[in-house]
Amino acid sequence: MGSEAVHLESRTTRFKCLACFKQYKKKEHLIEHMRVSYHSVHQPKCGVCHKQCKSLESLREHLTGNLPKKNCSKIFSEHGCNYCLKIFENADSLCEHKEICQLPVPVTVEKIRIPSTESHIDCSDSANRDYTVRGLEAMAIDCQKVGGGSDGSLDLCARILYEVTGITEAHLRDAMPLKEVREKVLEVLQNGESIGRLRLDGGKGRLLVGHDLRHDLDCLRMYYPDHLLRDTAKYHPLMKTNLVSFSLKSLTKKYLGYDIQSGMHDPYEDCVSVMRLYKRMRSPDHSEAGIGTAIVNHHTQSFGSGFDSMKLRELENMTPDELYMLSKPNYRCWCLDSRQALEY
Repeated sequence: MGSEAVHLESRTTRFKCLACFKQYKKKEHLIEHMRVSYHSVHQPKCGVCHKQCKSLESLREHLTGNLPKKNCSKIFSEHGCNYCLKIFENADSLCEHKEICQLPVPVTVEKIRIPSTESHIDCSDSANRDYTVRGLEAMAIDCQKVGGGSDGSLDLCARILYEVTGITEAHLRDAMPLKEVREKVLEVLQNGESIGRLRLDGGKGRLLVGHDLRHDLDCLRMYYPDHLLRDTAKYHPLMKTNLVSFSLKSLTKKYLGYDIQSGMHDPYEDCVSVMRLYKRMRSPDHSEAGIGTAIVNHHTQSFGSGFDSMKLRELENMTPDELYMLSKPNYRCWCLDSRQALEY
């Protein structure tokens, strides 16, 4: 009789993931799930049931998709923001929030023509302006390259713009040589920091923000350390669940609330939009729990599972809470950029 009770209990026992609420019949199945899911406090979370999702898109599906969670969907439809996916206590708080959350289309800056005989671009004004957003300084980039000369073999930088430096298409109307543009860009990015320190831990170097930054860096034939790049096309919370990138146009419409690239390509419009996305993604103040040593060294931090160093028997003796605490993200959360300023 006792053995039958134990057998019945084993059939009815379910091991539940504290992050996404999936349930498993066997403890080892839960362990394997935690090993490959990379749950952490940095993942997007439902404001109603507190389920953690791999991306903002999967959270949106959870709230408004074809098969949404019924209770969560109902509350979100009444008190949720369609842009940041946060939920508020009442309609008044929601309306007040939406006035801030839904941003207007960027107004193009006044373009000033710089004579082609003057290769120097004055960045003194941008150097004196404060671009720190509760943390590291950052600048956004968007550029295009064209062929020049009689046979098109001369590389010329035709369209490039930075939200920080003030270098605009007007400055490059007469097609500044690519090498000269690259030197100006690196001068602003390095911010007086040595190359060695830049590659080691960033130092005073500025973060480079963009969408599909590899394209922009290839256009400039420029190298910049990976740990100083913030690419909205590669940031996990902004990607699809299968880690396919959305276009900048799609991300801007979903999370900022306005349309871009509806006519001629405007680099300034793209720069401002990608910087706004970055600021929005770095603004959450995630719980201290689970961050641990991630703040010690942002640039050399290793990501991935914390399960590999432990034996299966040790993991099976852990509670679901302990398994969750052992789990680590497989990407660097941008909220850590806001904390890094405390180290300097």
